[in-house]
Amino acid sequence: MVKTSNRAYFSALGRRKTSRATVKLFPEGSGEIEINGKTLREWSDSEEMMLNVLKPFHLLSVTKDFDAVIRTSGGGKEAQSDAIRLGLARALQKKNPDFRTQLKEEELLTVDSRKKERKKPGLKRARRAPQFSKR
Repeated sequence: MVKTSNRAYFSALGRRKTSRATVKLFPEGSGEIEINGKTLREWSDSEEMMLNVLKPFHLLSVTKDFDAVIRTSGGGKEAQSDAIRLGLARALQKKNPDFRTQLKEEELLTVDSRKKERKKPGLKRARRAPQFSKR
């Protein structure tokens, strides 16, 4: 638990592809979620993305118990929402270690480690070879 001058919070980091999300989870909140200075509804493109972000809260039935301030960078919105979900799950686990079993069962603490494959020399992309010409 980290204490600032006015409020204490639990912090965690979530990563997915090239995106990162730093989560500050404030206990005894009203359910407000701020992402990069915007509300969740302003930040989100779709209802599905909002549900993805809120999945750890809905699973544990603590939707209105916490406030969250989140900073994301890199990647696209979909990867950022996955990074936020992981960060929220990790922060909730720090708050209450008993949450770990439920979060683990739903695979919310599992890191999706897939990254873009690097380009190899002599190829156009990671695996795409130049077209073969017989003549």
